[in-house]
Amino acid sequence: MSFTKNLIHGTNFDHTSLNALQKVALRGVVMSFLFFGLLAIEGMIMRLVKLGPTNPLPDMFSHASHFFAIMTAHPIVGIFGSTYQLVFSAFIFLVPFLAKKPLYSVKLANATWLLITIGTALAWTAAFAWHYAPLYTLYWPLPADTKQFYAIGGIVFIVGAALIMVGTLCFIYNIYATIFARVGVHKNKTTKELLISGFGIDGMLNLWHKLTGKPPYSKEPALSLPVVAIFRGTVDTFLDALVILSAGVLVLVYLIFTAAGHQLDVTTIDALLYKNYFWWGLDLVADGLVLIYVAGSWYLLATIITGQKLFMENVARAALMLELLVSWMVWSHHLLADQPQPEMMKLISGEMVTAFELLTQGLALFITLVTLWKARPLKMTMELKYLLGGLVGFGLAVPAAIIQADMGMNRILHNTTWISFAHFHMALIVGLYMTLYSAVYVLWPLVTNNTEMYSKKLSNAHFWLYFIGGVGMGAFVGMAGLQGALRRHLYVHGEFHTLFTLGAIFGSMIVIAWAIFLYNIVMSVGIKGLIGIFLPAQNKSASFGIEEEPAAA
Repeated sequence: MSFTKNLIHGTNFDHTSLNALQKVALRGVVMSFLFFGLLAIEGMIMRLVKLGPTNPLPDMFSHASHFFAIMTAHPIVGIFGSTYQLVFSAFIFLVPFLAKKPLYSVKLANATWLLITIGTALAWTAAFAWHYAPLYTLYWPLPADTKQFYAIGGIVFIVGAALIMVGTLCFIYNIYATIFARVGVHKNKTTKELLISGFGIDGMLNLWHKLTGKPPYSKEPALSLPVVAIFRGTVDTFLDALVILSAGVLVLVYLIFTAAGHQLDVTTIDALLYKNYFWWGLDLVADGLVLIYVAGSWYLLATIITGQKLFMENVARAALMLELLVSWMVWSHHLLADQPQPEMMKLISGEMVTAFELLTQGLALFITLVTLWKARPLKMTMELKYLLGGLVGFGLAVPAAIIQADMGMNRILHNTTWISFAHFHMALIVGLYMTLYSAVYVLWPLVTNNTEMYSKKLSNAHFWLYFIGGVGMGAFVGMAGLQGALRRHLYVHGEFHTLFTLGAIFGSMIVIAWAIFLYNIVMSVGIKGLIGIFLPAQNKSASFGIEEEPAAA
């Protein structure tokens, strides 16, 4: 049986439900890639502006207010408008099939992509129209400072961020309501059994029983490993949404009072406490979204590509539970250079627990590679290429950050472009996105009724341009950081010119790769098909090209 048939087999979806699920997933995917194009163009503007006198862009792009406004909107567009949408769309589609039961609500899924799209557009508009530019860190009291920024720009920005978080909460509720619904294969499962499986506790108990010579705690866990990773990562995503939403409400209160002519005292909020709270929540994006969601995606992709059982599955389940505890305790690595930060928090959270992430992520990479290795020989398909590219991206990005889990090295590197490019640009652009591209190629036949990609040559061109461009940009701009180039800084006199030029050249390859991929997608489904994604689902179609067996088994 093909992967498509295997995934459908055992579900109870009628054709109309499948069509609706296809459309809502594709809507988020399309918006994700449109926002990625905006993200890539913004990134290139910043790369070119930093070339100084040789910058080929019009003067308006070189103004500090415009540059820092882009820097503020850039991660909002990238993390939420693009990455969240792509990840959420994939999981909205996958969870029902992996759990073999219907999605709780397609309407809620539509609300998710709409709220995130509108919220991202508002945040971007605040930067573009009013140059709202407190930088993406939003450290207190900078985002509420109306002496530097127009209050209206701040209000629009925060309202946009709030809509994104509300959309995120819609996604989380939809996923949990689907997982905990007592229908289908989970009809006789208790909430306790599903929770134990969702947190990976059954994996830990299986390992303990094996060590003590007891029979396995659970031969057939209630939830498959990819669903466990989605469940587990969504816990962090939920906490992150609450933190960012509550911080946004605080800023919004100050901005609204200022706009009404009543200036509130910003010193009533402790800046260090706010910074700890903000980074505790924001760091959960990295650990919930990136590390856990990606690990689960690697496991799923490896088993799909090889057709074999995952190597060390119980260890993988247990590691997801362990990462839950780790992810809640690592935020202080963002504050290692802050003098008022308590030393014990720096030592335990910032250094010791942070260094442990090298083990948890390294374990996920090892399990995935061994699963692939045991299945050799494998055909080098597009999904395998992108999976390997994603593994390489994280293999480069994680060690680039772990070396800073030391207060001395952190003082030297943390406020430089090393951390922003050799670490998180490498992790997101190469590690995360190439993993997601692998998922796109795996799911493509399923969500498009077995439509083939327009051109394999274009797919290969996209892969190599994107991979080389992402690694090259991360490496060269990261090297500028080793020479002292500061992050969140505008260079206008040609400083670090050679490395910034190389970064811009490789960055342009990412933009070209995006254009090739988008062209390939449009040519595959056609303009009419692309428009049809946003039209209401019809009462027919969605056979996924499988004519010989019904959608409901």
